Amino acid sequence: MPTDCSVLRTLCDQQLKRNVQTMKKGMKKILKYLGIIVLIVLVLLLAYIIYLFASYHRIPDNQPLQVEQTKESISSGDTLTTEKEYSALTYNIGFGAYTPDFSFFMDGGKSSWAKSKESVKKTVQSAGELVASKDPDFALIEEVDLNSTRSYHVDEYSILKETIPSYNTVFAQNYDSAFLFYPLNQPHGKSRSGLALFSKYPVTDSLRRSFPVSTSFSKFFDLDRCYSISRVPTDNGKELVIFLLHMSAYGNSDAIREGQIRMLSQDMQKEYEAGNYVLCGGDFNHDLKASNDDNDDAADYESWAYPFPREELPEHLSFCIDQLSDTERNALWNSARNADMEYIPGETYTVTLDGFIISDNIECLQYENVNTGYSYSDHDPVYMKFKLLDN
Repeated sequence: MPTDCSVLRTLCDQQLKRNVQTMKKGMKKILKYLGIIVLIVLVLLLAYIIYLFASYHRIPDNQPLQVEQTKESISSGDTLTTEKEYSALTYNIGFGAYTPDFSFFMDGGKSSWAKSKESVKKTVQSAGELVASKDPDFALIEEVDLNSTRSYHVDEYSILKETIPSYNTVFAQNYDSAFLFYPLNQPHGKSRSGLALFSKYPVTDSLRRSFPVSTSFSKFFDLDRCYSISRVPTDNGKELVIFLLHMSAYGNSDAIREGQIRMLSQDMQKEYEAGNYVLCGGDFNHDLKASNDDNDDAADYESWAYPFPREELPEHLSFCIDQLSDTERNALWNSARNADMEYIPGETYTVTLDGFIISDNIECLQYENVNTGYSYSDHDPVYMKFKLLDN
């Protein structure tokens, strides 16, 4: 007869087997559910990637742009006059997000959206009032959102038109992205944004040109880069041709940079050879203070802020900043700050990315990088006075 111990051992072995079988069944269920969850995530991820690529599109090149004329300009019919002083201002308003304490995730900072809807409205309004205080004949404004998640769907173009009225306006869209789910804690969402030209003088025609951009995955995070070409008549039968641009910043290669500069240069040269005056302004996303000799010294600039290769500019075209003395140029306030951190004077990296190119039939009379301490954007305005030469 079996002893009590052997019976107990048998019962324990049987119970252990049942426990093991129960655990195996439980693990199978857990693994099954985990497998289903992983599969769902993979299907959703694949569906999103398909959506991202399927929805990606570039805005057509050589697209005619609508010119919105004010009643004042329609009735006055003013044209530009040679040997008279005019002014122009360029300002990247950073979609109304960049208060001095704001940092942007694509620059290594924290935030993907502006702080609040009210903050966007207040910041764009303040930027517009700053432009109005300079009273330029031409204002070239970049990163103006129309309807974007990152700026709480505020129509910034309308705010600017209300803040600086009595201008003819032209808008060139350079961002129409699908919904971006990155970063996960605050997805960047959908964006519609562009470049806005404000002109006190009648604009007879405007055209949107599409820059070459990256074809890698970084294209989903960069803008659909472009420039607008707008024509303002002069009293000697020529035209002031205004190029408003925003060149590539994120993930751009040497080939992309060279392609953008080559395309822009060819269009500007064509206008100059036609006898017109050329004024090109905006955010060049190149270090405009650095000389070509600095190209090999990577320690002096960030990877996204290369010195602009002056040798690529056509004959008869030059940067206004290059007409200053070395002392004057180096003393200029830097027009942009890095947004990897809040703005801390003396600590945050700053650089001059914004400015103007002019043809040699335009004389630059005054040049200023306006110092606001980056109060309303990660950029500050660049302001110039000029005259059209009668030659």
